[in-house]
Amino acid sequence: MPPKKSGRKPARKSAKKSGGKTWGGRFAGSTHPLADAYSVSVDIDRRLWQEEIAASIAHARMLGRQRIIPRADANAIVRGLREIGREIRDGRFRWRDDLEDIHTNVEARLQQKIGDAAGRLHTARSRNDQVATDLRLYAKAACDRATEALRSQQRALLDLADANRAVAMPGYTHLQRAQPVLLAHHLLAYIEMLDRDAERFAQARDRADAMPLGSGALAGVPYPIDRRSVAKELGFSRLCDNSLDAVSDRDFAVDFVSAAALTMTHVSRFAEEIVLWSSSEFGFLTLPDAFSTGSSIMPQKRNPDIAELARARTARVQGDLAALLGMLKALPLSYNRDLQEDKRAFFSAEDTVLDTLRVFAAMTPRLTFDAERTRAAATANYALATDLADMLVRAGLPFRKAHEAVGKLVRYAEQQGKAFDELTIEVFRRFSSLFPDDAPKLGLDAALRARSAPGGTAPRRVSAALRRWRERLAT
Repeated sequence: MPPKKSGRKPARKSAKKSGGKTWGGRFAGSTHPLADAYSVSVDIDRRLWQEEIAASIAHARMLGRQRIIPRADANAIVRGLREIGREIRDGRFRWRDDLEDIHTNVEARLQQKIGDAAGRLHTARSRNDQVATDLRLYAKAACDRATEALRSQQRALLDLADANRAVAMPGYTHLQRAQPVLLAHHLLAYIEMLDRDAERFAQARDRADAMPLGSGALAGVPYPIDRRSVAKELGFSRLCDNSLDAVSDRDFAVDFVSAAALTMTHVSRFAEEIVLWSSSEFGFLTLPDAFSTGSSIMPQKRNPDIAELARARTARVQGDLAALLGMLKALPLSYNRDLQEDKRAFFSAEDTVLDTLRVFAAMTPRLTFDAERTRAAATANYALATDLADMLVRAGLPFRKAHEAVGKLVRYAEQQGKAFDELTIEVFRRFSSLFPDDAPKLGLDAALRARSAPGGTAPRRVSAALRRWRERLAT
């Protein structure tokens, strides 16, 4: 007599109903199409394909060495993964949204290539430690790319500063003319900013340089794995020490996006000055045609669109940082699916900062300054007033009294509609008898030379800074 049918469906059919998903054995039915569409990530995480292939190869080799899986299967897995890597590189790989993510896409293709041995690849690992490993590998390389782009922009700024080392311009506070500086000194300030950004990317790289693989889903794995050999093969300097933290930590991603946001903030400040300086109101620089646009109805226009777009895209990267921090702020340990969204913010920030730095490195050397106009502006609006106060201090007057005396002199000159060099020494001495005979003739070059303390705008200090940066950036 044949046995009664139990009514329980075979596991094989259950997996089929679950859409062939790697976790489908637990479920009796398939997921809703809307749920599938909402949760798919392969369109985003496929960017990690090189890291996915490399990490999987290293893991398979270790499994074979440790005799956790047969060596023959490990070798077959490695060969299959290399073939898949070539398919992806050459654009022959068919990405499938129904397989959710990059991990399942690669594993499914490996199954087609080598059969059941492909199922051994997932031994002693989880998608949780897989993706954390892939993203850390990617983050290290992204930090290197960002640093090189920063160095390119620094070199472009340095060349521009060197070519204009004798050009004077007004320095500003509150967007009001304050004291004269050398244009090269002004541009060197941006090189300093970008150097701090490079330091931050180096710090982000160091924090990403720990391997999560071997942490499993959250609790570690019950196999005699050799994590250190895998870390060495993948170029990690150390291991993540706590499995719970390893699969859920995205601090390194925050570090990268934070560094990108601050880099964009610095570029945006330079962009704002390009917008201002290229306006007729300033007239300090002329934009190159190759990096300007015109108006559809006003034939005379030359618009600083690249600089304006950089300002706007800075807000985008700042938004990526806010999104990443907001995503992490309420996650209990350990892994949560929220973390799938980390890559959107990361990749968006990376793309924007790299594109911006590269276009600025191409545009910066072509900026042309009007040296006569900037020099005239450097002494306008009584910009040498502080130098006159310093002159009185050197004659023995306390600075506060010197400040008051020169302030009154400025008010008088404004009322008379005259510049300092149009006043006589007798007028100067109405406000302080300590003014020397040559006070009315105080010149721009003398004022610049006087700012010779370390870090100042004196020509000799600027020349030394240019040499120092030339040596640094050459290495």
